[in-house]
Amino acid sequence: MALVCASVLALAGCSENAADPSAQIGPNPGLPEPQQALFPAMKIARVVGWAEGEKPSVPQGMQVQALATGLEHPRSLYVLPNGDILVVESRAPKGKPIMRPKELVMGWVQSFATGGGGGGESNRITLLRDADGDGTPEVRSVFLDNLHSPFGVALVGSDLYVANADAIVRYPYNTGDTEITAPGTVLTQLPGGPINHHWTKSLVASPDGSLLYVGIGSNSNAGERGMEAEKNRAAILEVDRASGRWRVFADGLRNPNGLSFEPQTGALWTVVNERDELGPDLVPDYLTSVKEGGFYGWPYSYWGQHIDPRVQPQRPDLVAKAIVPDYSLSSHVAPLGLAFYTGTNLPEAYRGGAFIGEHGSWNRLQFTGYKVVFVPFANGRPNGPAQDVVTGFLNADNQARGRPVGLAVDRTGALLVADDVGNAVWRVTSAGQ
Repeated sequence: MALVCASVLALAGCSENAADPSAQIGPNPGLPEPQQALFPAMKIARVVGWAEGEKPSVPQGMQVQALATGLEHPRSLYVLPNGDILVVESRAPKGKPIMRPKELVMGWVQSFATGGGGGGESNRITLLRDADGDGTPEVRSVFLDNLHSPFGVALVGSDLYVANADAIVRYPYNTGDTEITAPGTVLTQLPGGPINHHWTKSLVASPDGSLLYVGIGSNSNAGERGMEAEKNRAAILEVDRASGRWRVFADGLRNPNGLSFEPQTGALWTVVNERDELGPDLVPDYLTSVKEGGFYGWPYSYWGQHIDPRVQPQRPDLVAKAIVPDYSLSSHVAPLGLAFYTGTNLPEAYRGGAFIGEHGSWNRLQFTGYKVVFVPFANGRPNGPAQDVVTGFLNADNQARGRPVGLAVDRTGALLVADDVGNAVWRVTSAGQ
């Protein structure tokens, strides 16, 4: 195995002429010609975790501390109306098949890069109660257990919805509950196995609570398993909460995450992980509003009408109507978390904009992502360059102390960051609070 691994790293370790990632941030990213190779460029951020006393870095005038540690792959966060914080701890479904030699190699590389966790209980939701808002929870309990690779959570009235890897399940919730023992009821099945390549299912309720929106990632990188395997995937589904019936709200979104409603306009927004293996500067991951009935290109094209040469047969009819995303975050940053900020705890410059958790690259030799950034908004639209907010997830040796995933804002206005390989939740506030 050591010889195989060394050979893989040698194949993936060829030189790379990559552009400055900042040149691809904003509404008009530079797009070079595609590059293809037998094995794509791969660089591994070996997971080392946080040493005692270490924590992320934040800008001057802000501070960060651990709200919780010792978790098992915390991936998403949800703040209940009474201020309790739900931490979704989740592992990938068992038995995900790897179907091709290249996928076997890439799967090994990515598993090495994204490890972490101490082998303890996961696939559960942990509740944290910080009643006095001082950043030290007085209560920590297992809220829901024995879930099937959960990710998204939404509460409407007394109905708590959990998006597992293959279904949305409803549970009864009463304000102040620290655990739920009642069995859940399946609201609707979701596209799942046997492949379920992108298994995380983001979830958000409409402002009036009548609908749920769920992000369904693709079953492949660029359609290489055939489009039958992509039925109702690479899409955002709209689910009727009363009946469980659903429809495709928008598609052509390779892996939509962090579904959120922009507070000023009420529009649905998402961050999207775009495709890999076309070079270090393709394809830009992005932040975009989601139009009803919209098609965003995947797998036939990217950033509007830029054709992916690997996808055959092509669909010029779909490419012609592919929507250009609103805002590029640069290539391979892997955005997974999105939270609009309406609080007052953090400096005023952050109000109304969007925080984005970038899990970090593997398909390029120079790391990108591995941080939380902020995109300012004006009149409900992005307005200016992305700014680094929470950094330091990579150490000086480019080893991963942690990787940010889901985001939330607690009732005091603090920013919460789920760190799925650092096994922590970080809490960011203004200095002195």
